[in-house]
Amino acid sequence: MTHATSVPHARPAADRDRALVLWFDQVGIADLPLVGGKNASLGEMIRQLTAKGVRVPNGFATTAFAYRSFIQESGLEAKLRDIFATLDVDNGESLRRCGQKARNLILHAEFPMNLQEEITRAYQALCSQYGADVDVAVRSSATAEDLPDASFAGQQETYLNVHGMAAVLEACKRCFASIFTDRAISYRQIKGFDHFEVALSVGVQKMVRSDMDSSGVIFTLDTETGFRDVVLVTAAYGLGENVVQGAVNPDEYVVFKPTLAQGKRPILSKRLGTKEIKMIYAPGSTKPTKNVPVAVADRNRYAIGDDDIVQLARWAVIIEDHYSEVRGVPTPMDIEWAKDGQTGDLFIVQARPETVQSQRSGNVLQNYVITLPPEQRPPVVITGRSVGEKVGRGRARVILDVHRIDEFEAGEVLVTNRTDPDWEPIMKKASAIVTNQGGRTCHAAIIAREMGIPAIVGAGNATSAVETGQMLTVSCCEGDEGKVYAGEVPFEIKETRLDNLPRPKTQILMNVGNPEEAFSLASLPCDGVGLARLEFIIANHIQVHPMALIQYDKLEDKSVRKQVSELTHLYKTNRPQYYVEKLAQGVGTIVAAFYPKPVIVRMSDFKTNEYANLLGGRQFEPVEENPMIGWRGASRYYDPKFRAAFALECQALKRVRDDMGLTNVIPMIPFCRTPEEGMRVLEVMAENGLKRGENGLQVYVMCELPSNVIAGDAFSEVFDGFSIGSNDLTQLTLGLDRDSALVAHLFDERCTAVKRMVSMAIKTAKANGRKIGICGQAPSDYPEFAQFLVQEGIDSISLNPDSVLKTLLAIADIETETVP
Repeated sequence: MTHATSVPHARPAADRDRALVLWFDQVGIADLPLVGGKNASLGEMIRQLTAKGVRVPNGFATTAFAYRSFIQESGLEAKLRDIFATLDVDNGESLRRCGQKARNLILHAEFPMNLQEEITRAYQALCSQYGADVDVAVRSSATAEDLPDASFAGQQETYLNVHGMAAVLEACKRCFASIFTDRAISYRQIKGFDHFEVALSVGVQKMVRSDMDSSGVIFTLDTETGFRDVVLVTAAYGLGENVVQGAVNPDEYVVFKPTLAQGKRPILSKRLGTKEIKMIYAPGSTKPTKNVPVAVADRNRYAIGDDDIVQLARWAVIIEDHYSEVRGVPTPMDIEWAKDGQTGDLFIVQARPETVQSQRSGNVLQNYVITLPPEQRPPVVITGRSVGEKVGRGRARVILDVHRIDEFEAGEVLVTNRTDPDWEPIMKKASAIVTNQGGRTCHAAIIAREMGIPAIVGAGNATSAVETGQMLTVSCCEGDEGKVYAGEVPFEIKETRLDNLPRPKTQILMNVGNPEEAFSLASLPCDGVGLARLEFIIANHIQVHPMALIQYDKLEDKSVRKQVSELTHLYKTNRPQYYVEKLAQGVGTIVAAFYPKPVIVRMSDFKTNEYANLLGGRQFEPVEENPMIGWRGASRYYDPKFRAAFALECQALKRVRDDMGLTNVIPMIPFCRTPEEGMRVLEVMAENGLKRGENGLQVYVMCELPSNVIAGDAFSEVFDGFSIGSNDLTQLTLGLDRDSALVAHLFDERCTAVKRMVSMAIKTAKANGRKIGICGQAPSDYPEFAQFLVQEGIDSISLNPDSVLKTLLAIADIETETVP
């Protein structure tokens, strides 16, 4: 396939203003008034980015001048103005009536002969380049779209697999008429655009045969949090309309920009979508395309490979960098891509500025918080992908047919199969939206974000799980998984201004366990992560005991074996790699969120009873009378019964450091009883590619046992730093089990014995030139304990996210009072 035209179509500037047709390589980003947002962007990429390797299919555009000439020569303007003089955009019947009349006027008018001739000549030239009756996509491109603060996504029509001159002309006219779709009229009214100031250009572009392969959408930021350092790629089989419209739940891949630029392959996460259907060509049919089911085997694998993911991410960064340079401000992008099944080539088929997160103020942090503790909340009736990080409440309105949208009342929760652009006239009235289908880059998600409405997409069974009239709370503020609660759940909105915050000398770090919250937490003012726990990733993302993967063939319980097989179906030839990849992705996401700040990752610290609860765990775990002080932490890592499992953790961190390029990760060893035990652990780590000192690798140790304090000088010779675990240090100093209700009242980090241990640990670390921080709960709970730590000269305090701001301010005040 030829990738783009190789013949420039030079035309004097005066001619361009009155041209009826312009080739993509004749226009650029400054020509939005001539050919609309889509076509100007396609031309910009062909002209400026082809040399950088970005492939864009060739084509041409009718101009805004052509549209206006058609309207004037056909005598339509006065008739259209009469129609819109009676429009009440908030009245569904009035909107439908006016829209239908306006479209009919255009569809029944004849194209001027000179416009027909120009389109015919251009299409014939395209056929000369690609072959007779070449298949093209015919897309609407309005002069008020793809703006930085208004996407106009999906407002006008697109026609795919159009071939033959008559069909191209007909599709062009239908695109002209679609400037007056109900949704376009409503959207313009909301955004304050004059219906008669907007003109329509039509792009005619060679089709990419993604019907035989895959396609999707790319955003050059995280769509939910606005985190700028990642590229989000979605992919599904077939033509891209299903992904854009939300008809399928696509795969999602997240790539980290900073180390991508260093030549690494930093795929932070891969999420398998269901991809139930695909849109393909429909030869011999009255319609040019059709949807067909996707084979189960294809649904259960990723639509594209890692090489394609990385290539698309690199192109996305090139596009974003170019648009940012041209516009003079950082410009995150919303991009559509397609892979040709005949050639295997990737193409970019559209690019526009992202319109939601890029407009958010960076100076105000707004958090929605459910105020009821989890155990007091009503049942969760639906889950899906969260969109918007907000909370909405209202009575459900289940609507399956767009023709029934008049039933919807303001403040209700819209529950439907999917929300394509035809639903937009009521979307602005919704308190929240829940759909069965779609991923977080689908059209419905984009518009919901733009309108500031929380949405949950890809819920699967939403329309059958709730009934119209049922009170719902739609929560998108609890991470990647959105939750719909039955009834009204109280919540609050916390706003914090981030400008002019003090930055204390004591480093303020954060405790992070859930990778799905990492990008959101990265906006908090902190100096890195003092404790990233592996346990959440293992329990929630992996779910399987590592030895059950290593010894899969020896699993005794058939039911367990079946569950493990289902979870690891993508890794049949190497099931332990499931553990390595999932762990690397979870850790990598947290480490990337705070890059290049240090992120201290504590290696696994499950106790035997906790490991036993993992899938397959009971076969490999002993029963201990007191697991709290039993076989945990460092003592497992070199033990023959667990050494192979610890090797998987090491491989995961090596992948984070080497493949992803995230060298800001610092592994930390928990519950290390003696310096000699520490050296044995370091030997195992080195055997698995994590050699202390190599490529800047530091290794810390938890300071949570009295032996860590008393022999602190010896531990300083083995490790590069310490992190005080005040919970374990308190219980082991006082000789109590904090899980026992009988003695729990004695647990207090502020007691003299514990404070003396902490003071001794800090002094010893300092004397030996080692960093020391604390990652326990005490400084979050007790301001006086934070003051004590600062006075003792601790290097860093790591806090739970909800305590960061208040403790930061408190420590800044303490330093002002106590530190010279």
